[in-house]
This record gives sequence, structure tokens and C-alpha cells, in this order.
Amino acid sequence: MIINTGGRTDTVQYYTEWLLNRFSEGYVLSRNPLFPRKVTRYELTPDKVDCVVFCSKNYRPILPRLHEITDRFHTYFHYTITAYGKDIEPGVPSIDKSIETLIALSEQVGKQRVAWRFDPVLLTEKYTIERHLETFDYMAKSLAPYIDRCIFSFVEIYKKVEINMPELIPLTDQDMETLAQGLGATAEKHGIFIQTCGADDKFTQYGIHSSGCMTLDILGKANDITFRKLKHKGMRQGCHCIESRDIGAYDTCMNGCKYCYANRTPRKAFDNYKRHDPMSPLLLGDLKPDDTVIQGAQKSFLAAKRQG
Repeated sequence: MIINTGGRTDTVQYYTEWLLNRFSEGYVLSRNPLFPRKVTRYELTPDKVDCVVFCSKNYRPILPRLHEITDRFHTYFHYTITAYGKDIEPGVPSIDKSIETLIALSEQVGKQRVAWRFDPVLLTEKYTIERHLETFDYMAKSLAPYIDRCIFSFVEIYKKVEINMPELIPLTDQDMETLAQGLGATAEKHGIFIQTCGADDKFTQYGIHSSGCMTLDILGKANDITFRKLKHKGMRQGCHCIESRDIGAYDTCMNGCKYCYANRTPRKAFDNYKRHDPMSPLLLGDLKPDDTVIQGAQKSFLAAKRQG
């Protein structure tokens, strides 16, 4: 199975101690977001986890102890660095600081395990098409030697995003074409493999590949392991990723990104953080007497059992 540490929250930035404790103790509990009294237990041991996938906007807090996980597990790292500033992403380091941290991460784990996420791409009066393309070129020049690929996507305007970010300017088809053409040309100039996330084959004419951002092919090549040929069910419409199990929780990320899909409101995450205990097997709170704990299915995707 694949463990995902960062789909619901920026676990690496805000819950580093908890995450390291869970891998040290060898298990984690995850509360079902739809049925809160149902809790699933996953074993966090190399014989039960094929690969650990991370996604964060700041790996700096975990870098000194990241080896505690990478020494034992196959891993892959998504690092999100966008064109936005504190007005859109108040809890995220500056672009230059983020570039420095990505380079440090890549030097530690190897460029084949690091994907740069330039997403979501959205428009406001301040963040224009021109600004996106200029900033992307600036970042691509520095990051090209340190990444496996670049992944981008366009913003999904959910109801809560509309409420939290009224300044959004809806992307037209022409806007997306112009952005895709510019991103593709810049990626080619810097020798970067670029792909979309959940956009099928729309922009292949600009040198942009269509793929899931978390596939067994990507994870296998990054770690020099072979997976079985399996259908990738995806996580939502248009997604081509392999199924994974997320051990985080919604409404817990304090980055405060105005476009966030995983928080109802930025304030909710700060309120929930008060319930966090680094020693608990749950990201938030502890088990309650009326909770039902089940053992999660952890079937391996590997083509053959790991040796040694």
C-alpha cells in the first residue's frame, strides 16, 4: 500500500514530531472524515508500506530527522512552490526560501524522488498570466537540476474557495491555453519534464505530459523497485493516481492558503490545532470510548516481496 502524509494537511510543516513518532512506534490511527466515530489503524512498517509519499510547502522542519523515515522506507516528495505571496499563502515561506529548502531536500533524498508542484494556478488582478509565467521561469532556472518533474494544475473553484477568495478571476479556455503554452515552453527551455494533474490530454501540443502525479511508474522509477501492473483508480474525477491512504486530517493546515480545498476556513485549523498531541496516534485528539477501530487493508502493490 501507499501511505500519503500530506493530502489533507501540511503534516511535514506543522506536525513533524507527531509524524516521526508515528513511524517510530510503527502505527497510526486515522479518523474517517465522513464517519467520525470510525477509526482505521495502519501499520507503518516496511513490510506493510510500499512507499511513503509526502506533500508539503515547507520541508525545513523535518530535514534534520527525515533520515529516520528515508533510511527505512521507499519515499517520494511533492514540494509545492507557487507564484503567490503572503497575501494568498500567509503561512508559507518566500519563494527564495522555498527554493533553498527544496534544494536541500533534493540533495538529501535524490532528485529522482522530488517533484515540484506549481499549483493551483489561479488568476487575480495581481497574479496575472504574465506574472505566473515570469515567476515560473525564475523558479525553473534554479530548480531544474534538483527535481524529477514539475506538476501543475488549474484551480478548482469549489464553493468554499469562492467564499474565501472573492478576488478570483475565472480562468477561460484561452487563459488556460496561454498558460499551458508558456509553462510548456519554459519547462522545455530548462530541461524539465512537465505534466498536468487531472487534466487528461488537453495540452500535449505544448510538450505537457498527461499522467497521474502519484503513479506506480513514478514511484517505482524513483526508488528502483518494480510494482505490479495495476489499474489506477484515482482520487477524484480525472485523477490517474494510484490509490493511497492519507493519515492526516482536514481542517488542520495552518498555512492559511486562501484557495485551500482541505480547510473550511483558515480559523478552523488554528482552533483544531489546540487538540493536537504529538504523542497521540491520532493527528487530532485521542480515542474516545465509543470509537470503533478497524485494521486497514494493507495489500502490497510490489511485483515481488522486498528482499532482506
